[in-house]
Amino acid sequence: MKQSKITIVGVGDDGSPGLSQQAIEVIQQASTLFGSSTMLERFPNFQGEKRTLGSDLDRLATELENAPIGSVVLASGDPLFYGTARFLCERLGKDTFEVIPHVSSMQLAFARVKESWDEAYLANVANQPLERILERIRTTEKAGVFTSEQVPPSRIAELLIAKGVYYFTAYVCENLGAPDERVTKLELRDLVQQKFAPLNVLVLLRHNGTPDQQILTKNRRMFGNPDEFFKQSRPKRGLLTTSEVRAIALSEMNLRADSIVWDIGAGSGSVAIEAALIASQGKVYAIEMDAEDYGLMLENAKTFGVENLVGVLDEAPKAWETLPDPHSIFVGGTGRAVASLVQACWPRLQPGGTLVVNMMSIEYVSELQQYLIRELGLEPQLWMVQISKGTYQLEKHRFETSNPSFLMKATKPS
Repeated sequence: MKQSKITIVGVGDDGSPGLSQQAIEVIQQASTLFGSSTMLERFPNFQGEKRTLGSDLDRLATELENAPIGSVVLASGDPLFYGTARFLCERLGKDTFEVIPHVSSMQLAFARVKESWDEAYLANVANQPLERILERIRTTEKAGVFTSEQVPPSRIAELLIAKGVYYFTAYVCENLGAPDERVTKLELRDLVQQKFAPLNVLVLLRHNGTPDQQILTKNRRMFGNPDEFFKQSRPKRGLLTTSEVRAIALSEMNLRADSIVWDIGAGSGSVAIEAALIASQGKVYAIEMDAEDYGLMLENAKTFGVENLVGVLDEAPKAWETLPDPHSIFVGGTGRAVASLVQACWPRLQPGGTLVVNMMSIEYVSELQQYLIRELGLEPQLWMVQISKGTYQLEKHRFETSNPSFLMKATKPS
């Protein structure tokens, strides 16, 4: 097995006393010790050469490319967790390095507040766009953030509150693992103007059941508005028809200015509201049986200023008994009931009308497709929509891929 040229050792805030015996021996035997000036100061008894590394990742990679065999790089916490090791392994190759991790300060922070971190949104203000971090916090249940002297916890709290995001309890975890460790609990509003030690992790826990704060703006589109423009319920977030899928669905519904539209399973109303904007002289009946979602839908409709949306709080098919026959029907967020709902609403669709169904499972697609083909003799159109959105991390572009969504369209013979 090829011997690695460089070992990256994770170090906690307590310095060498917190290291494993393996890490101590590797450092003692190192030919050269690389690290920040602060990190190198924690090892005053090291007898070999010390080289100070700056924050420029490209320069760091160049220096290590020519480093002697047996060199050790000192890094903070777990070097592969928002650390330099991930960048270096990608840049110089994994075979160049061995990694001895320390407990990440993020892991310690969640341990101190006694919360699991496996489903939390984790971020680092030093290498991620701040606006993107704030946006992700707005919609998450819990978050952990490595702050900085330039963007301390108080600044993050100030920016979130300016966006109407106040529904978090904050824990500021300072100097984790060190003798002067401290954890402070306070509400987000109380965090503004507070000062803490530079080495801290901010943990945010959402208040139970609080709806997402929507982004309030006048720069709205006719359809395909960003998801964050709509209030959404908790913990059912994720049921909203996403902007990309919504844009395709609405474009396939053959809406006219005077269309009558049914949105069955309207949720917080994103499809119904944008359909109402397009069919401005018609009527959109937004059918929803969940009272919480129904209330959010009416709030969203008011925010968007649509007056031709009629909310219907009832269970299908009873909900549409007295409604006028529609030109277009959209069915979404209905799970296993999708095929039976289509069977119930199809007779009410006007001749020449359009049905569009959004599904998240291929099993539901197959069941509905068989009904439309075998029972109605139709040839439905089918799309699988899977969007990958670009992000910029560690000086590289990456793509985060969403779960696939399926759209099926059927047109009723004239």
